[in-house]
Amino acid sequence: MRIEILKSKIHRAIVTDADLNYEGSITIDEDLIDAANMFIHEKVAIVNNNNGERFETYIIRGERGSGIICLNGAAARKVQKGDIIIIMSYASIPVEEAKTFSPTVINLDGISNLIKK
Repeated sequence: MRIEILKSKIHRAIVTDADLNYEGSITIDEDLIDAANMFIHEKVAIVNNNNGERFETYIIRGERGSGIICLNGAAARKVQKGDIIIIMSYASIPVEEAKTFSPTVINLDGISNLIKK
């Protein structure tokens, strides 16, 4: 048997832009993608802490070191620049593996989307 479990989370990211006229997705700074153990084109669930919206989309690469978190296409209607969001991805793994699995969590605390080096 397999179970769906939280694999990765970017917690309290700040929306830097929303582009209604772009093909649907979320643009994420490549440093954040790497730090969170996420992947380009990976399906993600988004929660908007400011308005309660919950939706799904997929990741596209944003410029490394830019701090960009941009919702594109229809998802742009669910956020405003400055909103605090949580970005989550899940994995289906065997139950035995799930018992000891720890997700990768990046907590940005709503202060900055830049990875401190």
